[in-house]
Amino acid sequence: MKICVIGSGYVGLVAGTCFAETGNDVICVDVDEKKIDMLNSGVIPIYEPGLKELVDRNTKKGRLTFSTDIDKAVKDSLILFIAVGTPPGEDGSSDLKYVLAVAKSIGQSMNGYKVVVDKSTVPVGTADLVRETIKKHTNHSFDVVSNPEFLKEGMAIDDFMRPDRVVIGADDSKAEALMKDLYSPFVRTGHPILIMDVRSAEMTKYASNALLATKISFMNDIANLCESIGANVTMVRQGVGSDRRIGHQFLFPGVGYGGSCFPKDIKALIHTATKYGTKLKILDAVEEVNANQKKVLLNKVKKHFGDDLSGMTFAVWGLSFKPRTDDMREAPAIIIINGLLEAGAKVKAYDPQAMEVAKEIFGDTIEFTADEFEASQDADALLIVTEWNEFREPNFDTLKQSLKKPVIFDGRNIYESRKMDAMGFDYYSIGRPEINGGSKPKK
Repeated sequence: MKICVIGSGYVGLVAGTCFAETGNDVICVDVDEKKIDMLNSGVIPIYEPGLKELVDRNTKKGRLTFSTDIDKAVKDSLILFIAVGTPPGEDGSSDLKYVLAVAKSIGQSMNGYKVVVDKSTVPVGTADLVRETIKKHTNHSFDVVSNPEFLKEGMAIDDFMRPDRVVIGADDSKAEALMKDLYSPFVRTGHPILIMDVRSAEMTKYASNALLATKISFMNDIANLCESIGANVTMVRQGVGSDRRIGHQFLFPGVGYGGSCFPKDIKALIHTATKYGTKLKILDAVEEVNANQKKVLLNKVKKHFGDDLSGMTFAVWGLSFKPRTDDMREAPAIIIINGLLEAGAKVKAYDPQAMEVAKEIFGDTIEFTADEFEASQDADALLIVTEWNEFREPNFDTLKQSLKKPVIFDGRNIYESRKMDAMGFDYYSIGRPEINGGSKPKK
């Protein structure tokens, strides 16, 4: 098939590349000339494991091209994916100006029947707005489909190529058949293509992300209670997750969720509910818990050292909101580092992938180091914020010697408490009884 993907950001670039990998002719379009120039030069503007190799292979085969010419791309393609950003407004709503601007361009460029697919995460009812916008600018027939993405950053290629399910919201049998044909190579293992009405498809994405975010905030709440009563959240998580009705995923306590999806989608869903006169009390609590959880590690630091951190230096390992990505949108590290700076401390930070992004956020207010041990050198304590694999088994003797004081605040519970105690560290984690220098359970 001939496919156009409008918007060459995270979702658009991954989707377009994976469609090309299955033999389709794909044009990825973006208004950002610099981004298109980078892609045409073989430079990938985002970090996603495995993406560069797929882009290189499919551009060499001629199946994947990049352009700023939306008019030609629309005319040359049958299926048009809208994959532009939907940034949150101050009231939590999704800003649809980019989506509707693309819809207008599509209408102005159409030269025959097209299937227009909303790939961006958009509120319920957006397909109707897209349809109305296109109709103002063309007499050609078209269908608007909702096809939400379910990609995890760091695992996006695998998620797209081997999806748990493909959700297609279509109100016309012709568009439905084309979309099923397009996705058939990705579901050969038997995972379903779910066909539903457009509004249900739009809602499915938000409901899925809201439920996952709820699991995270629930477990963080339980972790904080475990600390108060002397229980171990790791054991609790294993006991709870072993129930097949619940499962183990998204039950790991930590310093809160971030990224481009959960925070934005929760706010958008709450805004939609308010618009229709409904109150989502659980999601209000999910947001509140997550906001508080991003401060938990900082509170532990202040409990150990006092509120005034002037003259102290802290090492921070991990800046991105999760491993295997350079994404720092809504990252807990931002809240934690800013809190340390406001308390008078200096910060030395290291992340395997997010350093350049972090420099745009923090500038010269913190020191960026070449590796994790340079960050810990002469620091008063270490804070672990992102659970990159390379942090899981460091040389603890080297780490202890590099720190001024053997104190670790582990926001991801990647070490075993008794092991850290045996090596002489004061070790603080999330939701587990502290062995050495940490807090004791309340009586």
